[in-house]
Amino acid sequence: MANHQRQIPRLNDHTIRLCTSDESVSSLVARNPDLAPGDAWKKLYGDDAWKHLEGRGRHEDKFDDSEDKTELSRTAECGKWGPTKPSELFLRIYHDALCTIHHEPHRAMVSPSLMGSYGTVPLTIISALPDLARHMSNVIVRAKQEVFLATNYWQDSVASKYITNAIKELDRRARMRGTKIVVKILYDRGSLKQLYEHHYVVPEKESTGKNVNLPHAHEIPNISMEVMNFHTPIVGTFHAKYVVVDRKIALLQSNNIQDNDNLEMLVHLEGPIVDSLYDMALLSWHKKMEPPLPSRDKPATQAWLESRREGEHGRSKDNSSENGIEGREHPSLPQHTTDNPCYDDDISGEVARINAALAPRPEQTHLQAVTLQLNHTTNEGLPGDPNAPECPPGELMTPYLPLLNDTPYPMALVNRAPYGPPTHKSVETPQNAAWLSALRNAKKSVYIISPTLNAPPLVEAIVEACERGVDVHCYICISYNDAGELLPRQGGHNEKVAATLHKSLTPSARRHLHYHWYVAKDQTRPITQARRQRSSHVKLMIVDGAVGIQGNGNQDTQSWFHSQEINIMVDSVEVCAKWLEGLRRNQNTALFGAVNLEDGVWRDENGNGVEGAMGVDAGRVRGWARGVKGAVDRVRGTGGF
Repeated sequence: MANHQRQIPRLNDHTIRLCTSDESVSSLVARNPDLAPGDAWKKLYGDDAWKHLEGRGRHEDKFDDSEDKTELSRTAECGKWGPTKPSELFLRIYHDALCTIHHEPHRAMVSPSLMGSYGTVPLTIISALPDLARHMSNVIVRAKQEVFLATNYWQDSVASKYITNAIKELDRRARMRGTKIVVKILYDRGSLKQLYEHHYVVPEKESTGKNVNLPHAHEIPNISMEVMNFHTPIVGTFHAKYVVVDRKIALLQSNNIQDNDNLEMLVHLEGPIVDSLYDMALLSWHKKMEPPLPSRDKPATQAWLESRREGEHGRSKDNSSENGIEGREHPSLPQHTTDNPCYDDDISGEVARINAALAPRPEQTHLQAVTLQLNHTTNEGLPGDPNAPECPPGELMTPYLPLLNDTPYPMALVNRAPYGPPTHKSVETPQNAAWLSALRNAKKSVYIISPTLNAPPLVEAIVEACERGVDVHCYICISYNDAGELLPRQGGHNEKVAATLHKSLTPSARRHLHYHWYVAKDQTRPITQARRQRSSHVKLMIVDGAVGIQGNGNQDTQSWFHSQEINIMVDSVEVCAKWLEGLRRNQNTALFGAVNLEDGVWRDENGNGVEGAMGVDAGRVRGWARGVKGAVDRVRGTGGF
């Protein structure tokens, strides 16, 4: 394409046929509930399905600038966009993601016919982990038929209690209605059993044990719950985190189910895109479901279109203010906690409740309330920085960011499938291609938010973008998972990468790199993640303020080459503006986190660096020793991941 500055693959005819087909894994399972999703995939996209394709568009082809518009039109054919129209920037990124599945559709981690779609974003959450768990629990208790919850790591914790409380409340509501609910829970807890069975159904004795502590079957008689542990040895981690409820609502979040000090991000999705996430969830489960999901023959697209015709617009009516400060009007609303669950009927009620908890009062400033919110379960009593600035009206921290319209936007899943071998061969994936294409096609700016950043292809792409005059803003968490990143072939720890990036740029390009360490809303300086006090685990990319990619993938070697990751690409200036607003209001990174433009090192006004930081040079022996410890922590789920 014209601004790629290189020849790239043309979409082949077979990929277009796959994307424009009406068939998918979920459609086959709907017709035959006894069919395992993994077997459905083989029927549609396995080796036998490819035999008749020899000589029919499987060859690699290139195109040049003169064919640019034609290739964009072919790309537009490869999605079910409904009433929406994808932008040129979105299509360029989507094109490059599609090209990675030409010969290996499994890389998509979703049926190709559901890769491109559309939907709405009624709510975004950028906050401490309990605020995400609160919304997850509210969505769960409203379920009428089924819940599918997936996470990388599940640990008995306050976070998990929000979920288990919700499951028990869902059981109570099902009993009152005289109905039954199906619940599927998928996680990766690392087990020797996965050496010979990557997907294994967890027995009740294990899932109800002290480490996980899910409810026993006799505690939830109106719920049929099945639990699976999934890992692709050796390093193909199931890093995905999402929830699909009744095939009508999907949540895509950055958090695991465990207690920590992280700032996290969750996006609530509705509309036809939920069918794509549902299909992906089936593929992740892989095995036959016992019992099957009740919504298997009730596509989200059909229900959403019907609700729009009826004037319901597919989501809870939300009268809350976009500014998020109306909590002043509801100071008496009790907070939803694990000890005192307060479930709301809709998003509007949730927004009012969370804002009430942060509203300034005579006895407590907004910033003091923010400190309490950020401390939650892991840092009770930790004081905020006394020099942190109070927020003026209209600039309060706003964890819940509702979008007050029902406008659907073009969307696409840009995922990566798990890859177990400890090599860097698995780089051609929709996720990686989308990130690289975003940087390559950006004309003005790119925001990259991630706990870690060290993947070599991304570092190279950042350099190229800055040299081209694109402003690249990186919000990274200092020392996040330093121990793991210090292992050989992991790309290096965050401080080293920041310094190397600045050193590699020409002086004119360096002005376009805006590198920041995460600074919490109640702080004035970065705090190392090793202290477990104020960290960020958000994963987001925003291109030219118009296309956003949010989800599970970090910008590190593990997420680039090994883990299963699920990400949503949204084509909307309005949504991107809401996300950027949340980043600005809910942290002080832009105010206090900038590193030195010359050497990439953060220093305060007195020339002091970040307390406790490792520094740019970790040293080989020290680095490898900490790296081994980090690898062990990852497997145990106690390290940064």
